[in-house]
Amino acid sequence: MKWLKRILAGLAALLVIGWLGLVAYAYWPTGIEEVPAVNLAGPADRFVGVDGVNIRYRTWGTPGDDKPTALLIHGFANSVQSFRRVGPLLADRYYVVAYDMPGYGLSDKPAPFDYRNAHQAEVGARLIQALGLKNVVVGGHSLGGAIALRVALQSPEVIGLVVMNPGIITTGVPPIAKYLVFPLPRIQAKLFGDPEFRTSFLKRSFVDPSLVTDEVVRELSLTSRSENYLVGMTNLMGQYNDADEVPMLPQLKVPSLIVWGQQDRGKPAGEFQALKDQLPNNTAVLVPTSGHYVQEEAPAETAAAMLAFADRVMPGIRFQ
Repeated sequence: MKWLKRILAGLAALLVIGWLGLVAYAYWPTGIEEVPAVNLAGPADRFVGVDGVNIRYRTWGTPGDDKPTALLIHGFANSVQSFRRVGPLLADRYYVVAYDMPGYGLSDKPAPFDYRNAHQAEVGARLIQALGLKNVVVGGHSLGGAIALRVALQSPEVIGLVVMNPGIITTGVPPIAKYLVFPLPRIQAKLFGDPEFRTSFLKRSFVDPSLVTDEVVRELSLTSRSENYLVGMTNLMGQYNDADEVPMLPQLKVPSLIVWGQQDRGKPAGEFQALKDQLPNNTAVLVPTSGHYVQEEAPAETAAAMLAFADRVMPGIRFQ
């Protein structure tokens, strides 16, 4: 039995050494200087305070009583840059507003903070109030699609919902994420702040990985250079939860639009049809050439679907 005890003791020692190694890696300096987000902002960036949190947003087009407002919400580990290709294509028929959720992009990254979907949706609804937006078509990609659904259910200003490969039926996040314990959330935060990791991670979601340019990565990397990134993202990474929006679908009262990239490798077969079957009053557009990032890989098709949707949600206004 002595040999068995020695083996077990050796394994325990290896586990402790491995854990200490993970802790050391988690807290090893990144070499990235975090600076106030406003120092990283470009000329198109604007900021607004919502419940004490500074939110970065960008706009395309001009507001008007004769057009809806498209409020666009990005997916996990992304930012307003995710709508850089489709936003300008919508500007004639929509006033387009895209924003960084708290914890992402150049918005504040407080810790502690509730980064779960329900609270992110509350922030989105209050952003509508803070900016005085009217006739809102709230649109979301991936994680942002689940949050957009929640915003549509709680904001009286919302007249339509657009979801793009949304994380409603499945999140696309590996289930192991819910079991991350110290120091793994901080390690995840460090990884997503690393440009090489971000490039590799993002390219796997594209049919055409050449769209993940150096400029795209540079824009995304601003996140990890912004103040409180590491503590805020560590807090965020520790708050994973399963998709729980499906029971909310029957509550939706406004028209809806699904834009779906058919070659989404992170979604199981049949999810597009399942969403079509359960999302009330929807029009669905399947884009065969696109993967998960349909608004980036197929901006023309996404914009065409949303432009047609504008006539559904504001039928009294006919666009030229």
